[in-house]
Amino acid sequence: MERKNKIKKSLKFSLLDGVFASCMVGMTADYITPYALTLKAYPYQIGILNALPNLSSSLVQLKSADLTEKLKSRKKIINYFGFLHTLMLLPILLIPYLFKEQNQVFFLIVFFTLFTSLGAFAGPAWSSLISDYLPYKSRGKYFGWRNKILGIVTIISSFLAGFILHLFKFNILKGFLIIFSLAFIFRLISWYFLTRMYEAQVKVKPETYFSFFDFLKRLRESNFVKFVIFVASLNFCVNLASPFFSVFMLRDLKFNYIIYTLLVVSVSISSIFFIDRWGRQADKVGNVKILKLTSFFIASLPLWWIINQNPIYLVFAQILSGFAWSGFNLCAINFIYDAVSPSKRTRCIAYFNVVSGSASCLGALLGGYLLNILPSLFGFKILTLFLISSSLRFLVAILNSRKIKEVRKTENITSKDLFYSVIGIK
Repeated sequence: MERKNKIKKSLKFSLLDGVFASCMVGMTADYITPYALTLKAYPYQIGILNALPNLSSSLVQLKSADLTEKLKSRKKIINYFGFLHTLMLLPILLIPYLFKEQNQVFFLIVFFTLFTSLGAFAGPAWSSLISDYLPYKSRGKYFGWRNKILGIVTIISSFLAGFILHLFKFNILKGFLIIFSLAFIFRLISWYFLTRMYEAQVKVKPETYFSFFDFLKRLRESNFVKFVIFVASLNFCVNLASPFFSVFMLRDLKFNYIIYTLLVVSVSISSIFFIDRWGRQADKVGNVKILKLTSFFIASLPLWWIINQNPIYLVFAQILSGFAWSGFNLCAINFIYDAVSPSKRTRCIAYFNVVSGSASCLGALLGGYLLNILPSLFGFKILTLFLISSSLRFLVAILNSRKIKEVRKTENITSKDLFYSVIGIK
C-alpha cells in the first residue's frame, strides 16, 4: 500500500514536471531556428544547428545506462543532469549580449548542443522510471491522456512566445530574451518536481549487460533491433527536410510570427485531439499496426507543402502532421516498454536513442548540403528537398515497417478500420 501511494504521488509530480517542462518546450523548440535566423544564420548553419545536437545527444546516451547502473539510481541521473540542462538556457538567451555578431551563430550551436545533450542524458533513466509505475495494459491510455494535457500547455506557451515576438518585432532580440528567460524559469520549476519522484532500489544484474555492438549484431534475429532500424531510417528521411520548414516559412514565404506560430501550434492542437484516441487503440490493437499506418501519412507530409503555400491551406497540412506524429511517437515509445524487460529498459532506450539520433543528425547535415546544389522546384530549392524527403519516407514505410512484429496479443483490425476508428467515423 505504501508503495502504491508513493507511485500515485510520483505520477502527480511527473504530470507537474511535464506541465512546466512543456511550457519551456513551447517557448524554445520551435523558436531556436527563428532565433538563429535573427542572428543571421545561413542554411548550412541551420542544418548543423539541428544535426549536431541530435548526434551529441545520441552519443552521450551510450554512457547513460552505464552511469545509471554505476550509481544504482535512475533518480540521481535525472536530478543531476536535469539541473545542468536547466542552467544551459542562460548562455543561450545571453548570446547577443556576450559575443560578437560574427560569432553568435557558432555559440548558439555550441550551447544548444550542450542543452540538448544534457537533457537527453537523463532521458532513458526517466523513461525507465516512469514505465515502472504503469502496467502495460494501461500505458497507451495513460500516456495518451498525459500527452494531451501537456500538448495543451505547449500550445498556450507557444502562442504566448509568438505573441511576445510579434510585440517586439522592431526589437526582436529583446523578444527572444523574454521568452527564453521565461523558459528558464519554467524549466527550473519542472526540475523541482522531478526531484520529488519516487524510485525503488535498482537491482543491477550483470547478466543483463550487453554492449552497443552486441545490440547491433542482433539485427537479423531481433525484432526490437529491426524496430530501431525502422524508426532511425524514417528519422533520417524526415530530417532531410524538417529543419528547413521554419526557414521556408520565415525566409522564403516571408510569414510573420503570428502566421508562423499559428502553423506551428496547428500540429500540437491536432495532436491533442487525436493522442488519447491513438492511446486507446494502441492498448487494443497494439503499437505496430499504428506505427505502420502513421508512417505512410508521415511520408506524405512534405508533398502538401509542394502543392500549395497558402497559410490557410497549410493549416490543414499541419493538422494531418499532428494526426500522424501523435500516433507514431506514442506507439514508438510504448513499443519499447512492451518489448523490453525492466532490467534492460534503460540500456535499450539509450541505444534506441543513439541510433535514431545519429540518423537524424546525418539527415539534417545532408539536407543542409543538398540545399546548396539542388535545382529549384516551383522557384524554391527547399521544395526539391521536400520531394526527395517524401519519396525516401515512402520507401522506408513500404520496406522496413513489414519486418516488425507485435510483441503481445492484440485484436485484429484492418488499417482502414483503424483509421476510421481514430477519426471518429467508427
